[in-house]
Amino acid sequence: MGLLKTLKGIFVPPRPAGRFHTFQVRCGHCGEVLDGRLDLYNDPSLAGEGEQGPYLCRKVLVGSGRCHQPVEVIFRLDEHRAVLEQQITGGVFIEPAA
Repeated sequence: MGLLKTLKGIFVPPRPAGRFHTFQVRCGHCGEVLDGRLDLYNDPSLAGEGEQGPYLCRKVLVGSGRCHQPVEVIFRLDEHRAVLEQQITGGVFIEPAA
């Protein structure tokens, strides 16, 4: 088993730390809690001129319950891909537990 782990480490690089930004929202229609994840290396695109921050990412979450109301989340990121601003339509952000 140790040999397989060694080979996996050679051929499959480990995921970089801090690659994902996870968040939770509550649907404004039915109250369902939805989990979201932003891949900081693949999801953002370049923002247009005049936008705050060089990167922008839009996610649409839909619950698995009976509601199916979309919750749209927009993140604006800086050049280091840190979240500068977040906006939501159709729900509210749930703050992570401390």
